Amino acid sequence: MKLLPITRRESLSFLAGAAALILTPAGLVFAKTNNTTINFQLSWLPSVQFGGSYVAQENGYWNDKGLDVSLVSGGPNAPVEPSVVVGTSLLGITAADYASAAVAEGAPFKIIAVAMQKNPFTIASLPGNSVNSPADLVGKKIGMAVANTPILTAFCALNNIDINKIDIVPTQYDPAPLVNGEVDCLLCWLTDLPVAMTVAGVENVTMLLADYGYAVHSQTYIVTENTLKTRRAEIIALMKGEIQGWNTYFEDTDAVAELTVAKFPDLGLDLEIQKLQAAKQVDLMSSALTEKFGFGWFTDKTVAENIATLGLLGREVSADLWDRSILDEIYS
Repeated sequence: MKLLPITRRESLSFLAGAAALILTPAGLVFAKTNNTTINFQLSWLPSVQFGGSYVAQENGYWNDKGLDVSLVSGGPNAPVEPSVVVGTSLLGITAADYASAAVAEGAPFKIIAVAMQKNPFTIASLPGNSVNSPADLVGKKIGMAVANTPILTAFCALNNIDINKIDIVPTQYDPAPLVNGEVDCLLCWLTDLPVAMTVAGVENVTMLLADYGYAVHSQTYIVTENTLKTRRAEIIALMKGEIQGWNTYFEDTDAVAELTVAKFPDLGLDLEIQKLQAAKQVDLMSSALTEKFGFGWFTDKTVAENIATLGLLGREVSADLWDRSILDEIYS
Protein backbone atom coordinates (compact mmCIF):
# COMPACT_ATOMS: atom_id res chain seq x y z
CA MET A 1 0.00 0.00 0.00
CA LYS A 2 1.28 3.47 -0.83
CA LEU A 3 0.14 6.30 1.41
CA LEU A 4 0.65 9.78 0.05
CA PRO A 5 2.28 12.44 2.23
CA ILE A 6 -0.03 14.16 4.66
CA THR A 7 0.09 17.44 2.75
CA ARG A 8 -0.81 15.62 -0.47
CA ARG A 9 1.41 18.09 -2.34
CA GLU A 10 2.61 15.24 -4.51
CA SER A 11 -0.93 14.17 -5.37
CA LEU A 12 -2.45 15.45 -8.58
CA SER A 13 -5.63 13.46 -8.20
CA PHE A 14 -7.57 16.48 -6.98
CA LEU A 15 -7.01 18.11 -10.36
CA ALA A 16 -9.06 15.46 -12.11
CA GLY A 17 -12.43 16.20 -13.65
CA ALA A 18 -13.75 19.58 -12.64
CA ALA A 19 -10.46 21.26 -11.71
CA ALA A 20 -9.41 24.20 -13.85
CA LEU A 21 -6.06 26.02 -14.02
CA ILE A 22 -6.27 29.79 -13.73
CA LEU A 23 -3.52 32.25 -14.65
CA THR A 24 -3.40 35.21 -12.25
CA PRO A 25 -2.04 38.67 -13.12
CA ALA A 26 1.13 37.74 -11.23
CA GLY A 27 1.54 34.77 -13.50
CA LEU A 28 0.88 32.25 -10.74
CA VAL A 29 -1.11 29.16 -11.56
CA PHE A 30 -3.42 27.58 -9.03
CA ALA A 31 -6.15 24.97 -9.12
CA LYS A 32 -9.81 25.75 -8.74
CA THR A 33 -12.07 22.78 -8.25
CA ASN A 34 -15.78 22.36 -8.55
CA ASN A 35 -15.73 19.60 -5.97
CA THR A 36 -18.59 19.51 -3.49
CA THR A 37 -17.48 20.34 0.05
CA ILE A 38 -18.99 18.16 2.77
CA ASN A 39 -18.44 17.31 6.43
CA PHE A 40 -18.15 13.70 7.61
CA GLN A 41 -18.68 13.44 11.38
CA LEU A 42 -16.63 10.75 13.15
CA SER A 43 -17.80 9.29 16.45
CA TRP A 44 -14.78 9.83 18.66
CA LEU A 45 -11.38 11.44 19.09
CA PRO A 46 -8.74 10.84 16.42
CA SER A 47 -7.15 7.39 16.40
CA VAL A 48 -6.59 4.51 14.03
CA GLN A 49 -10.21 3.55 14.76
CA PHE A 50 -10.95 5.79 11.77
CA GLY A 51 -7.88 4.77 9.78
CA GLY A 52 -9.76 3.92 6.60
CA SER A 53 -11.23 7.42 6.49
CA TYR A 54 -7.78 8.97 6.98
CA VAL A 55 -6.46 6.87 4.09
CA ALA A 56 -9.36 7.95 1.86
CA GLN A 57 -8.62 11.59 2.63
CA GLU A 58 -4.84 11.44 2.32
CA ASN A 59 -4.83 9.34 -0.85
CA GLY A 60 -7.35 11.56 -2.60
CA TYR A 61 -10.02 8.90 -3.01
CA TRP A 62 -12.80 11.42 -2.37
CA ASN A 63 -11.22 14.13 -4.52
CA ASP A 64 -11.25 11.66 -7.40
CA LYS A 65 -15.00 11.37 -6.96
CA GLY A 66 -15.76 15.09 -6.89
CA LEU A 67 -15.78 15.63 -3.13
CA ASP A 68 -13.74 17.75 -0.74
CA VAL A 69 -14.34 15.95 2.56
CA SER A 70 -13.63 17.42 5.98
CA LEU A 71 -13.34 14.78 8.71
CA VAL A 72 -14.88 16.17 11.89
CA SER A 73 -13.63 14.51 15.07
CA GLY A 74 -16.14 13.49 17.71
CA GLY A 75 -15.69 13.05 21.44
CA PRO A 76 -17.54 13.48 24.74
CA ASN A 77 -18.50 17.05 23.83
CA ALA A 78 -19.14 16.45 20.13
CA PRO A 79 -21.98 13.96 19.66
CA VAL A 80 -22.58 12.77 16.12
CA GLU A 81 -26.36 12.68 15.96
CA PRO A 82 -27.14 16.42 16.27
CA SER A 83 -24.61 17.27 13.55
CA VAL A 84 -26.25 14.89 11.10
CA VAL A 85 -29.83 15.86 12.02
CA VAL A 86 -29.29 19.57 11.39
CA GLY A 87 -27.33 18.93 8.22
CA THR A 88 -23.95 20.24 9.39
CA SER A 89 -22.57 16.84 8.39
CA LEU A 90 -23.75 14.84 5.41
CA LEU A 91 -22.97 11.57 7.12
CA GLY A 92 -21.86 10.41 10.56
CA ILE A 93 -20.51 7.39 12.38
CA THR A 94 -22.30 6.11 15.46
CA ALA A 95 -23.57 2.79 16.87
CA ALA A 96 -26.96 1.13 16.44
CA ASP A 97 -27.92 1.68 20.08
CA TYR A 98 -27.21 5.42 19.86
CA ALA A 99 -28.95 5.68 16.49
CA SER A 100 -32.02 3.86 17.80
CA ALA A 101 -32.15 6.10 20.88
CA ALA A 102 -32.08 9.15 18.62
CA VAL A 103 -34.82 7.69 16.41
CA ALA A 104 -36.97 7.17 19.51
CA GLU A 105 -36.63 10.93 20.07
CA GLY A 106 -37.76 11.69 16.53
CA ALA A 107 -34.48 11.72 14.55
CA PRO A 108 -35.10 10.52 10.96
CA PHE A 109 -31.98 8.32 10.69
CA LYS A 110 -31.08 5.49 8.39
CA ILE A 111 -28.11 3.16 8.93
CA ILE A 112 -26.64 2.64 5.47
CA ALA A 113 -23.49 0.60 6.26
CA VAL A 114 -21.83 -1.23 9.15
CA ALA A 115 -18.07 -1.01 9.62
CA MET A 116 -17.69 -3.23 12.69
CA GLN A 117 -19.28 -6.57 11.97
CA LYS A 118 -18.73 -7.55 15.61
CA ASN A 119 -19.45 -5.28 18.56
CA PRO A 120 -16.11 -4.38 20.22
CA PHE A 121 -17.23 -4.78 23.85
CA THR A 122 -15.25 -7.49 25.60
CA ILE A 123 -14.52 -8.91 29.05
CA ALA A 124 -10.81 -8.57 29.80
CA SER A 125 -9.16 -10.67 32.50
CA LEU A 126 -5.75 -12.04 33.51
CA PRO A 127 -4.51 -15.56 32.69
CA GLY A 128 -4.47 -16.75 36.32
CA ASN A 129 -8.14 -15.94 36.80
CA SER A 130 -9.51 -15.73 33.29
CA VAL A 131 -13.03 -15.32 32.00
CA ASN A 132 -13.34 -17.59 28.98
CA SER A 133 -17.11 -18.04 28.80
CA PRO A 134 -20.19 -16.25 30.15
CA ALA A 135 -20.52 -18.81 32.97
CA ASP A 136 -17.08 -17.77 34.25
CA LEU A 137 -18.53 -14.39 35.25
CA VAL A 138 -20.45 -15.91 38.14
CA GLY A 139 -18.80 -14.95 41.41
CA LYS A 140 -16.42 -12.49 39.74
CA LYS A 141 -15.82 -8.81 40.49
CA ILE A 142 -16.19 -6.89 37.26
CA GLY A 143 -14.88 -3.35 36.91
CA MET A 144 -16.97 -1.14 34.65
CA ALA A 145 -18.72 2.17 34.25
CA VAL A 146 -22.15 2.12 35.89
CA ALA A 147 -23.58 3.54 32.67
CA ASN A 148 -22.69 0.25 30.95
CA THR A 149 -24.81 -1.85 33.31
CA PRO A 150 -27.53 -2.32 30.61
CA ILE A 151 -24.90 -3.95 28.38
CA LEU A 152 -23.94 -6.48 31.05
CA THR A 153 -27.62 -7.04 31.88
CA ALA A 154 -28.44 -7.79 28.23
CA PHE A 155 -25.42 -10.07 27.90
CA CYS A 156 -26.44 -12.02 30.99
CA ALA A 157 -30.00 -12.37 29.69
CA LEU A 158 -28.71 -13.69 26.37
CA ASN A 159 -26.63 -16.32 28.17
CA ASN A 160 -28.93 -17.23 31.07
CA ILE A 161 -26.58 -15.80 33.70
CA ASP A 162 -27.93 -14.36 36.95
CA ILE A 163 -26.46 -10.86 37.03
CA ASN A 164 -26.99 -10.76 40.80
CA LYS A 165 -24.23 -13.35 41.08
CA ILE A 166 -21.73 -10.91 39.57
CA ASP A 167 -20.18 -8.20 41.74
CA ILE A 168 -20.23 -4.94 39.76
CA VAL A 169 -17.48 -2.56 40.88
CA PRO A 170 -17.68 1.00 39.49
CA THR A 171 -14.27 1.89 38.04
CA GLN A 172 -12.67 4.49 35.81
CA TYR A 173 -11.88 3.40 32.28
CA ASP A 174 -8.40 2.18 33.12
CA PRO A 175 -6.71 -1.25 33.31
CA ALA A 176 -5.18 -0.49 36.74
CA PRO A 177 -7.99 -2.02 38.85
CA LEU A 178 -7.52 -5.33 37.01
CA VAL A 179 -3.74 -5.25 37.03
CA ASN A 180 -3.72 -4.36 40.74
CA GLY A 181 -6.12 -7.15 41.67
CA GLU A 182 -9.01 -4.91 42.74
CA VAL A 183 -11.32 -6.64 40.24
CA ASP A 184 -11.28 -9.96 38.39
CA CYS A 185 -12.20 -8.58 35.01
CA LEU A 186 -13.14 -5.44 33.09
CA LEU A 187 -15.91 -4.55 30.65
CA CYS A 188 -14.21 -2.57 27.90
CA TRP A 189 -13.52 -2.32 24.18
CA LEU A 190 -11.28 -4.98 22.66
CA THR A 191 -9.21 -2.33 20.92
CA ASP A 192 -8.25 -0.15 23.87
CA LEU A 193 -7.63 -1.42 27.44
CA PRO A 194 -6.48 -4.92 26.36
CA VAL A 195 -4.22 -3.30 23.76
CA ALA A 196 -2.75 -0.93 26.36
CA MET A 197 -2.04 -3.86 28.68
CA THR A 198 -0.42 -5.90 25.92
CA VAL A 199 1.87 -3.03 24.92
CA ALA A 200 2.78 -2.57 28.61
CA GLY A 201 3.75 -6.24 28.81
CA VAL A 202 0.70 -7.38 30.79
CA GLU A 203 -0.65 -10.64 29.38
CA ASN A 204 -4.43 -10.66 29.24
CA VAL A 205 -7.38 -12.74 28.11
CA THR A 206 -10.40 -11.35 26.27
CA MET A 207 -13.90 -12.69 25.71
CA LEU A 208 -15.80 -10.81 23.01
CA LEU A 209 -19.46 -10.29 23.89
CA ALA A 210 -20.36 -10.62 20.22
CA ASP A 211 -19.15 -14.23 20.24
CA TYR A 212 -21.91 -15.00 22.75
CA GLY A 213 -24.94 -13.38 21.19
CA TYR A 214 -24.46 -9.68 21.90
CA ALA A 215 -25.34 -8.24 18.50
CA VAL A 216 -25.24 -4.45 18.34
CA HIS A 217 -23.81 -2.92 15.18
CA SER A 218 -20.96 -0.54 15.97
CA GLN A 219 -19.27 2.10 13.84
CA THR A 220 -22.34 2.40 11.66
CA TYR A 221 -22.87 5.06 8.99
CA ILE A 222 -25.98 7.21 9.44
CA VAL A 223 -27.74 9.75 7.24
CA THR A 224 -31.15 11.36 7.46
CA GLU A 225 -34.03 10.12 5.35
CA ASN A 226 -34.18 13.44 3.50
CA THR A 227 -30.46 13.42 2.75
CA LEU A 228 -30.76 9.89 1.44
CA LYS A 229 -33.37 11.10 -1.03
CA THR A 230 -31.95 14.49 -2.04
CA ARG A 231 -28.17 13.98 -1.91
CA ARG A 232 -27.90 10.37 -2.93
CA ALA A 233 -25.10 10.87 -5.48
CA GLU A 234 -22.91 12.56 -2.85
CA ILE A 235 -23.56 9.79 -0.33
CA ILE A 236 -22.61 7.18 -2.90
CA ALA A 237 -19.42 9.05 -3.78
CA LEU A 238 -18.54 9.44 -0.11
CA MET A 239 -19.13 5.76 0.65
CA LYS A 240 -17.19 4.64 -2.43
CA GLY A 241 -14.16 6.57 -1.20
CA GLU A 242 -14.67 5.30 2.35
CA ILE A 243 -14.82 1.69 1.16
CA GLN A 244 -11.70 2.24 -0.95
CA GLY A 245 -9.93 3.69 2.09
CA TRP A 246 -10.76 0.71 4.30
CA ASN A 247 -9.78 -1.80 1.63
CA THR A 248 -6.40 -0.06 1.46
CA TYR A 249 -6.24 -0.08 5.28
CA PHE A 250 -6.59 -3.87 5.36
CA GLU A 251 -3.55 -4.25 3.10
CA ASP A 252 -1.11 -2.69 5.61
CA THR A 253 -2.43 -1.73 9.04
CA ASP A 254 1.01 -0.73 10.32
CA ALA A 255 1.29 1.90 7.59
CA VAL A 256 -2.11 3.29 8.55
CA ALA A 257 -1.04 3.48 12.20
CA GLU A 258 2.02 5.46 11.15
CA LEU A 259 -0.16 7.75 9.04
CA THR A 260 -2.53 8.35 11.97
CA VAL A 261 0.26 9.24 14.39
CA ALA A 262 1.84 11.58 11.83
CA LYS A 263 -1.51 13.17 10.99
CA PHE A 264 -2.15 14.15 14.62
CA PRO A 265 1.31 14.97 16.04
CA ASP A 266 -0.03 17.02 18.95
CA LEU A 267 -2.21 14.26 20.42
CA GLY A 268 0.61 12.11 21.77
CA LEU A 269 -0.67 8.93 20.11
CA ASP A 270 1.52 5.93 20.90
CA LEU A 271 2.63 4.25 17.65
CA GLU A 272 2.81 0.72 19.10
CA ILE A 273 -0.66 1.03 20.60
CA GLN A 274 -2.01 2.34 17.31
CA LYS A 275 -0.39 -0.52 15.40
CA LEU A 276 -1.87 -3.18 17.65
CA GLN A 277 -5.26 -1.49 17.69
CA ALA A 278 -5.23 -1.29 13.90
CA ALA A 279 -4.47 -5.00 13.60
CA LYS A 280 -7.10 -6.08 16.15
CA GLN A 281 -9.70 -3.94 14.44
CA VAL A 282 -9.45 -6.06 11.30
CA ASP A 283 -11.12 -9.02 13.04
CA LEU A 284 -14.01 -6.82 14.13
CA MET A 285 -14.53 -5.39 10.66
CA SER A 286 -14.12 -8.61 8.68
CA SER A 287 -16.67 -11.39 8.42
CA ALA A 288 -18.00 -13.99 6.03
CA LEU A 289 -20.41 -11.30 4.83
CA THR A 290 -17.71 -8.76 4.01
CA GLU A 291 -15.62 -11.44 2.32
CA LYS A 292 -18.54 -12.31 0.07
CA PHE A 293 -20.24 -8.95 -0.44
CA GLY A 294 -17.83 -6.18 0.61
CA PHE A 295 -17.01 -3.75 3.39
CA GLY A 296 -19.95 -2.44 5.39
CA TRP A 297 -22.41 -5.18 4.45
CA PHE A 298 -25.36 -6.30 6.53
CA THR A 299 -28.35 -8.58 5.98
CA ASP A 300 -31.91 -9.05 7.19
CA LYS A 301 -30.56 -11.72 9.55
CA THR A 302 -27.96 -9.46 11.19
CA VAL A 303 -30.56 -6.70 11.46
CA ALA A 304 -32.97 -9.09 13.21
CA GLU A 305 -30.21 -10.09 15.64
CA ASN A 306 -29.57 -6.42 16.37
CA ILE A 307 -33.25 -5.72 16.95
CA ALA A 308 -33.38 -8.58 19.48
CA THR A 309 -30.34 -7.36 21.42
CA LEU A 310 -31.46 -3.74 21.28
CA GLY A 311 -34.76 -4.83 22.76
CA LEU A 312 -32.88 -6.19 25.78
CA LEU A 313 -31.22 -2.77 26.06
CA GLY A 314 -34.62 -1.12 26.14
CA ARG A 315 -34.38 0.17 22.57
CA GLU A 316 -37.50 -0.65 20.58
CA VAL A 317 -36.64 -0.34 16.90
CA SER A 318 -37.81 -1.77 13.59
CA ALA A 319 -35.90 -2.99 10.57
CA ASP A 320 -36.74 0.32 8.85
CA LEU A 321 -33.77 1.86 10.67
CA TRP A 322 -31.46 0.03 8.25
CA ASP A 323 -31.32 0.81 4.53
CA ARG A 324 -28.92 -1.17 2.33
CA SER A 325 -29.80 0.52 -0.95
CA ILE A 326 -26.57 2.55 -1.07
CA LEU A 327 -24.41 -0.56 -0.66
CA ASP A 328 -26.57 -2.44 -3.18
CA GLU A 329 -25.97 0.28 -5.73
CA ILE A 330 -22.24 0.56 -5.04
CA TYR A 331 -21.55 -3.17 -5.20
CA SER A 332 -23.88 -3.90 -8.08
